[in-house]
Amino acid sequence: MAHTKAQKTVRGNRDSKSKRLGVKVFGGGLVIPGNIIIRQRGTKVNAGPGTMLSRDFTILAMKKGKVKFFERRGEAFVSVV
Repeated sequence: MAHTKAQKTVRGNRDSKSKRLGVKVFGGGLVIPGNIIIRQRGTKVNAGPGTMLSRDFTILAMKKGKVKFFERRGEAFVSVV
């Protein structure tokens, strides 16, 4: 049985909307300039050749091609080949 009887909803009964982060185009996927490849908070994945890191850490394609993920010195990168 509910503990709050005949009252409005509880003040702490809220949650934030999901931000829809993550990889939007995976390795081998085709992109055109301006396509979003990854939405992230901070640089979990760094921007490589053919990509650009925006102000909110979103990685965008700068040219037409295939998405390629790679690692260099322990850092994750994404590029457009």
